[in-house]
Amino acid sequence: VQLQASGGGLVQPGGSLRLSCAASVRTYNNYVMAWFRQAPGKERDFVAALSRNGGSQHYADSVKGRFTISRDNAKNTVILQMNSLKPEDTAVYYCAAGRSVISQIYYPSAYYYWGEGTQVTVSS
Repeated sequence: VQLQASGGGLVQPGGSLRLSCAASVRTYNNYVMAWFRQAPGKERDFVAALSRNGGSQHYADSVKGRFTISRDNAKNTVILQMNSLKPEDTAVYYCAAGRSVISQIYYPSAYYYWGEGTQVTVSS
């Protein structure tokens, strides 16, 4: 499985960005899809995940109410819509695919496949 993340960039605080993760295979009903982020000098942190059938979404407390994860099944793409961005959202964002149980989706070790990161910078 190959994953290609895109959509990062520079945005002012309060702005929005839309990240996309295109998969080389069908992910619907096959893989849990997730986004993680890593700021300089910090560990890779969970941001959001979508269950295999898209029926449930899970978010880190720090992004609840601001970020939305969704799936475009026709394009084998997972979207992360990020609104009301804050400077602390600045990081490299990675998409990932795995087949873990829901209790493990918060941990990078639960994912088999990773895309190259896309930089998100929130600054005035």
